[in-house]
Amino acid sequence: MTDQNVESIGKVTLNYQYYKGTDQYSDGDIEDTLLQIVRQNDSYEDVLARENEWALLYHLSPIRENLLEWYDFGEGKSLLEIGAGCGGITGLFCKKCDRVVAIDLSKRRSTINATRNRDFDNLEIMVGNFEDIQIEEKFDYVTLIGVLEYSIYYINSESPFVDMLKKAKSYLKPGGRLIVAIENKYGIKYWAGAREDHTGNLMDGIMGYPGVERVRTFSKEGLEALLREAGFTGLEFYYPLPDYKLPTEIYSQYHLPKVYPFGSNTPNYDRERYSFFDEGKVMNELIREGKFEMFANSYLVLCEGGTR
Repeated sequence: MTDQNVESIGKVTLNYQYYKGTDQYSDGDIEDTLLQIVRQNDSYEDVLARENEWALLYHLSPIRENLLEWYDFGEGKSLLEIGAGCGGITGLFCKKCDRVVAIDLSKRRSTINATRNRDFDNLEIMVGNFEDIQIEEKFDYVTLIGVLEYSIYYINSESPFVDMLKKAKSYLKPGGRLIVAIENKYGIKYWAGAREDHTGNLMDGIMGYPGVERVRTFSKEGLEALLREAGFTGLEFYYPLPDYKLPTEIYSQYHLPKVYPFGSNTPNYDRERYSFFDEGKVMNELIREGKFEMFANSYLVLCEGGTR
């Protein structure tokens, strides 16, 4: 690898060996604003207090880290973060693990990630398509957080979702674990009038994504079937509420809520939504009927996949 394929931002290494010169995924011009913010600020509280852009909240909010801040990764562990984006939780991984390798399609997003996490000397960011990148190293953890649903962007095959999982599995050490976070296509917010997170349309996931080619989410049973088909075992389901993007509470399959903890409908920060019914009241009925897991808005799954 030549020097022109490597850049350093602070203590972070950016690896462009597999970058083809064009960003294949972007949130648009707001990413230029994000880069300026992370260059000029070490804390984003004041920015978030005065701005109302969803992209800024999503990428900069410390609430993002609630998803896995509670999890004990163990001592001396390594982690591969697939689809790291602008680094919303990359910094958490750097604090929790001894070595972190982050992969993302976009050079601009990776630059934002490196800039905001520039003080970590245990972070390497590889820019390029996950399908093209070759890594001989094996990891204790591999993450697909908000990524599995976009497998069609990364994997050119007839079964991109299973093949994405299999490729992620190939990077695990013996005894290693995959961590997946993804929306539930049957999440209660969609029935109650929230627009589908990826398409912006009502009921797209519930109706099976008619006319939509580039994204898919799954039911609990559908996600479980994909993971098992890819060879994962020991699946542990967790339920971030109101969803995995900005979670304030997390329940597990071993400790489900007895009462739904929110009295109002799930907010749609990036667009207007309808309110067809009171989510809290309906979820309390579903909880009493033992149906909470089917209608939770999103899933966090820890999977055993490294061959012992």
